Amino acid sequence: ILILLAAAIVAGVLYSIRHFKGKGGCCGGGDYKPRKKRLSHVAGEKTFLVEGMHCAHCKARVEDAVNDIRGVAGRADWKKGLLTVSYMETLDEEQVRRRVERAGYRIIDMR
Repeated sequence: ILILLAAAIVAGVLYSIRHFKGKGGCCGGGDYKPRKKRLSHVAGEKTFLVEGMHCAHCKARVEDAVNDIRGVAGRADWKKGLLTVSYMETLDEEQVRRRVERAGYRIIDMR
């Protein structure tokens, strides 16, 4: 019984390590990297607090959702739960919110 318990604990720890490296099955995992988006000029920047990002794959999904918006580029930090959005013209915050929610996450605050 102790051997089975020890094996279960080791398996759980290994799974947790893979999960938090973004290689587990939590949100799709894998080594996918979002495409980087550069703007020709930046008129402003806004930071959002995002709920639900747990790993590097979550970060990639949030960034991809925001980078699909014309004139907007996003950088997410899954450890802090922050999304920083740079924009060329005016920023439609509601559009950012809809895109992030469609990706499966929730904006809970703007800073």
